[in-house]
Amino acid sequence: MKRSTDRIRTTHTGSLPRPPEILDTLRLKEAGKPYDQRAFEAALTRCVAESVLRQKQCGIDVVSDGECSKPSFLGYIGERLAGFEARIPPGGIPVPTGPIGTTGRDAEMFPDFYKYVLEHNPFENAVRLPPLACVGPISYVGHDKIRRDIANLKAGIAAAGADEGFVPSSAPFTLIPNEHYGSNEEYLEAYGEAVREEYKIILEANLLVQIDFPHLVSSWDAKKGMSLADYRKWAEGRVEHLNHALRGLPEDRIRFHTCYGVNFGPRVSDLQLQDVIDIFFRIKAQSYSFEAANPRHEHEWRVPQKVKIPDGKILIPGVVTHSNAMIEHPEVVADHIERWARAAGRENILVGNDCGFASVAGNTEIPMTVAWAKLQALGDGARIASKRLWDGA
Repeated sequence: MKRSTDRIRTTHTGSLPRPPEILDTLRLKEAGKPYDQRAFEAALTRCVAESVLRQKQCGIDVVSDGECSKPSFLGYIGERLAGFEARIPPGGIPVPTGPIGTTGRDAEMFPDFYKYVLEHNPFENAVRLPPLACVGPISYVGHDKIRRDIANLKAGIAAAGADEGFVPSSAPFTLIPNEHYGSNEEYLEAYGEAVREEYKIILEANLLVQIDFPHLVSSWDAKKGMSLADYRKWAEGRVEHLNHALRGLPEDRIRFHTCYGVNFGPRVSDLQLQDVIDIFFRIKAQSYSFEAANPRHEHEWRVPQKVKIPDGKILIPGVVTHSNAMIEHPEVVADHIERWARAAGRENILVGNDCGFASVAGNTEIPMTVAWAKLQALGDGARIASKRLWDGA
C-alpha cells in the first residue's frame, strides 16, 4: 500500500449509507421475500460507481465500494459461509439495536442514557438480519458475490480515476452461537480457514483487504468480570487465530480496523489505545485503523510518542468521527492530522474516519448527507495539513 511520502493520504473504514433502492432490496432479501435479482445487481453497479466517484471528489485516496451489497459489516457472512442456519423467531426478525447494549460496563454507569436510546432506537429502520447459528462444517461459498463486489469496485476506480481500493472482510470471531464444533478453538479455526478464502480472492484482484475486527476491543464493555490483564490475554488469543487465517498472505496488502462498539454514548468504558496498541502490532498487517477523533480518544495522538511504531507499519487514526453528527471544521481536522504526523512521523500515517458511517445498512445515526460532508471535511483537512507539514504553510 502507498505511504504518505509527499502529502497525507486519506481513506475511510468502508461502510457508507446506502441509497433507498439498495436498502429496500436488502430488507426483502434478508426477510426471505422475493426480489428482482437482475435489478438489484444493476443497482449495486450504479451504487458503487457513484460512491467511488464521490469519494474521489471528497479527496479520498484509498476508496471502497461503500459496502453497498452488505446488510452489515458482519451480517453478510450468513450468505457467504456454509454451515450457518437462520433462526427466525415466531414473531419475526427482531428489530436491531446495533452496538447498543443494556448490560455492559457503560450501561451500568449510564442506565438512563441507554434506556432513552433504546426507546428512540436509531437502528429501528435498519436492515433486519435473522439470528444465525453454526450448525455444520464451515466453508466459503461466497465466491460469486465477492467477485461481483470486486468487479464493481474496480470498475468504479477506473471510471473515477481513484488511486487505490480496499475491500472490508470479517475477521474470524464467535458472536454467532456454535452448535457444531466441539470447542470454541475448533470453531474459530474453521471460521478463519473459510474467511481466508475471501481474503485471498481480494488480494489476487490487486486490491487491499481490510480485516474488520471491532470485537477485539469492543468486547471489553461486555466482559465485566475481566481485569485488563485477563482481557489482554483473551485478545492475544483472538489475534493468534486471526494470524493463522492470514498466514502467508502479503502483509503490505493488509489493513486492520477496530473500533469500540458503541457509536453515540458516554463511552467511559472504552479501552484506551495504550492498553492494546502492542497487541495490534502483532497482527500480520501493515496498517492499523482505529478511533482517534472523538472526545474519548482525541488525546491518544500522544501514544506514538511513548510506544515505538514497528518498522514498516502505518497508523490510520480517525480524524472525523461517527460518534456524533457534527461536521468537523477542516482546520480542526488538519490540527488532528498534524498532531498525529508529528508524533508518529508523517510517512507513518494515513488518515480516515473513526468507524463506518453505516456499518448496519439503514442505521440513521449518521444520515447520508452528514456522512459525505464528513468525508469532504476529511479530504479538505488533509490538504491543509499537507501544506503545513510539507510546505510549512
